[in-house]
Amino acid sequence: MTAHRIRDSAAQVHALDTKAAIDRALRLMAIRGKSCEEGAVVGQITDELLAAGVPKSVIHVDQVHQSSPAGGETGNLIVTLPGTRRAPRRLLMAHLDTVPLCVGCRPVRKGGVVHSADPTTALGADDRSGAAVVLTAILEILRQKLPHPPLTLFWPVQEEIGLYGARFVKLAQLGNPRLCFNWDGGSAGTACIGATGAYDLRVEVQGIASHAGVHPEGGVSAIVVAALAIADLQHNGWHGLIVKGRSSGTSNIGVVAGGEATNVVTPHVALRGEVRSHDPRFRQRLVKEFRTAFEHAAKSLANDAGRTGRVKFTADLKYESFRLSESEPCVQESLRVIRDVGLTPVTRISNGGLDANWLSARGLPTVTLGSGQHDVHTVNETLNLEDYLNGCRIGLRLAVGA
Repeated sequence: MTAHRIRDSAAQVHALDTKAAIDRALRLMAIRGKSCEEGAVVGQITDELLAAGVPKSVIHVDQVHQSSPAGGETGNLIVTLPGTRRAPRRLLMAHLDTVPLCVGCRPVRKGGVVHSADPTTALGADDRSGAAVVLTAILEILRQKLPHPPLTLFWPVQEEIGLYGARFVKLAQLGNPRLCFNWDGGSAGTACIGATGAYDLRVEVQGIASHAGVHPEGGVSAIVVAALAIADLQHNGWHGLIVKGRSSGTSNIGVVAGGEATNVVTPHVALRGEVRSHDPRFRQRLVKEFRTAFEHAAKSLANDAGRTGRVKFTADLKYESFRLSESEPCVQESLRVIRDVGLTPVTRISNGGLDANWLSARGLPTVTLGSGQHDVHTVNETLNLEDYLNGCRIGLRLAVGA
């Protein structure tokens, strides 16, 4: 688009209906919809699209949950709209699911901030505020009768448990977009142009059962094997924040399950963890260190007959790291629009995973923008309404190409 046409389009964007935008975010945050249980959220957004006049024929719910290892009750929500003017297709997206801590949230507004009225839950602004930004963009386009390029609106599921909606979506259903924009966290003036990569770790420790009171020396405790491995990783700097020379990353053992009785030497423990690093080679090193620690721990502990336990260790790629150049068209367009709404743009690299990881890896460079959520995944989560509304303004301008 020429500079002249951009100015013409910008002039046609009228003031945002801020009350409707805020009510929309509150409505979405109040819906239960943790990963794999996003059906009610899909239903709400679909109802609002239909009520605004979006044809049913362009609204599609795919079957991505049938490809996901997590299963789930619904697939991604995808809307593909023809343009009212000729231009490359643009994609706007934000994931639908929340973490389990958000279930039961009751969003309340106090001044310019929204929080959960229930102190035991997170808010769910991650990422219902992002979902509301995308929904607001199309509803404002329809309300204001704004000209726009071809648009794909994409609300993926299961982001929080492995980015599965973005990972397994059929790209043909997205309509071959040329510019891709994702909303998922932080301030509206921030453009995230890269993110770390991660492996999911699963460890099965098989010990040897025996009576813990009568003959404990005949057993090999799977709990002790796991404890030795974790202690070794912690002691040698491979657990938590990891800095080795010029390389860095993070790791965590987050799930430990095992044991059924106090009078039995525990024969089995299952653990889940992860390792992350922006450097693929160092990430492989982290996987190797975890594997070595558990295998060494299993060999080091024997019962009175000299028998040891064993370990089954698997590492699966959750998402690959990526980094976009600031010259990437979607980045340039985002920075321009952020300036146009009166903010100073800032680029950043994330240490968390984003749906943009998989879209970028699959050939659709995607920049991630903020929609005002802060302290996500905690009971202190809030939504800053000024940030959220600026996110909506940015989303609308990116949608119309203004």
